[in-house]
Amino acid sequence: MSEYDLTPRIAPHLDRHLVFPLLEFLQERNLYPDEQILKSKIELLNNTNMVDYAMDIHKTLYRTEDVPQDMVDRRAEVVGRLKALEEAAAPIVAFLQNASAVQELRADKHYNLQMLRERYQSFSSPLNQMQSRIWLMHWSLFIFFNHDNGRNHIIDLFNQDKYLNAIQTNAPHLLRYLATAFIVNKRRRPQFKDFIKVIQQEQYSYKDPITEFLACVYVHYDFDGAQKKMRECEEVSYLVLAEKLNLNYEEAERWIVNLIRSSKLDAKIDSKAGTVIIEPIQPNVYEQLIDHTKGLSGRTYKLVNQLLEHTQTQAAR
Repeated sequence: MSEYDLTPRIAPHLDRHLVFPLLEFLQERNLYPDEQILKSKIELLNNTNMVDYAMDIHKTLYRTEDVPQDMVDRRAEVVGRLKALEEAAAPIVAFLQNASAVQELRADKHYNLQMLRERYQSFSSPLNQMQSRIWLMHWSLFIFFNHDNGRNHIIDLFNQDKYLNAIQTNAPHLLRYLATAFIVNKRRRPQFKDFIKVIQQEQYSYKDPITEFLACVYVHYDFDGAQKKMRECEEVSYLVLAEKLNLNYEEAERWIVNLIRSSKLDAKIDSKAGTVIIEPIQPNVYEQLIDHTKGLSGRTYKLVNQLLEHTQTQAAR
């Protein structure tokens, strides 16, 4: 079951404090030995300021009230560092607490960045911006999958061009969560078509039972393969799909058939053989050209607006 565990891939993009719920989840599911989880927690805490928590776990793991001297020394170091950070952050804190200073911020993000850069030497390169988007998407998983309307929100965020580019560049494993959100959300079918193209493009760099299930149904039209991937989905550690569908094997088969029907494919159902024969739809060249033209037109429109906005901002200064 640990084969599809994404914790090792997700953890580097999370604040260390956010990794603890993941370790707690793994510990509850008994995916790994309890001793291994406790040692991982201590290792995770070694570079944080949560020294007291690390001491408690050490006592539980080794069944002792004594703690290593390096933990004691680390605690004294942390207390001193916190005081130094409070002094270093004092100018920013003072700015945020000053109501008149905060009013200087505008809706124009370029102006705000320039102002903060000049006053506090803040800077964000394109690479840092992409990394920040990746961190934000990882952090947001905790909210989206615990919110009633989270499946809509995750599509709204992850499916934006700049966030989708970040996923394809450095975090393709996030496609699992976006795929799950699309599957359980029938209202987002127009965007679903473009997402399938992304799944097809990225299948060589990342795939799991959920993304492969979509590829089987919408790209290869492989009904047998889709059934196999549906069964494999039950073994995925962070499975939201199976929980939301709540189907047994026979119901899952009917659900797949209905899903294929709703996609308006050229399909024939053989009730006696219990199979579905789907004829691949060859995309029309003219339709492809129109789709690409529309996409190019939309991106050009956004680029022109951004340039005009930047020009107006520079002129206003």
